[in-house]
Amino acid sequence: MKAIRLSFLQLLRFIRNDLMLLVVLSTPILCTLLYRLLLPVLEKFLCKALGQSAVIAPFYPLLNIFFCMLAPAMFCFVSAMILLEERDEHTAVYLMITPLGRSGYLCSRLLLPAILAACYTCLLLPFAALSSLSFPEMLLFSGIGALQGLISAMLTISCSSNKLEGMAITKLSSLLILCAAAPWFLQDAIQYLLSFFPAFWLGKAVVENNLLFLLPSLFTALLWIAGLWNRFRRILSGLL
Repeated sequence: MKAIRLSFLQLLRFIRNDLMLLVVLSTPILCTLLYRLLLPVLEKFLCKALGQSAVIAPFYPLLNIFFCMLAPAMFCFVSAMILLEERDEHTAVYLMITPLGRSGYLCSRLLLPAILAACYTCLLLPFAALSSLSFPEMLLFSGIGALQGLISAMLTISCSSNKLEGMAITKLSSLLILCAAAPWFLQDAIQYLLSFFPAFWLGKAVVENNLLFLLPSLFTALLWIAGLWNRFRRILSGLL
């Protein structure tokens, strides 16, 4: 446990020394300000201009979902970039043969940032949420968001040979978040073409107002992680 804590503190020091990564981590706070200050004003303006009673408001629950996945996406992006750098410098291999071990290394570099991101989301959601969310909903949505962040990080590392490719793949993997919008915009059975993505079921849970839809979201997230695990592990170990 001490080795994991020290490794995680090392990660935080690395972030502190990299201004770009620090800016990325501040994005959820900026988004909170955007949600609370700009969107309500924009909604009033559009309603008046278009003569409608609601324009953006029907999609407030969808925006809440996107916010729940934002912090994990940002935190896990930072972790993925650091993991890629440590892999390229062969630091990862050496760290994994210390008392820290592979499990401790991955815990400090991926699991703890994802958990921290979920907690960060829960702290910001009461201020950012544009529609009412219960505390259990905040916890569950943040947890699924953290799993989505882990999937993006694992995809980035599994498919990238360097940090530049990693940044490009991160942008592509972030598009998986958009699957949450499918239940709003796709009708009938066609929406289930996206049922292999965890974010789809998160959106479905909100549209149907039924948290049981989070079970397939959790199941598909675990399937993604299990499917990526072998290649992810071998790449970090320098075997690919």
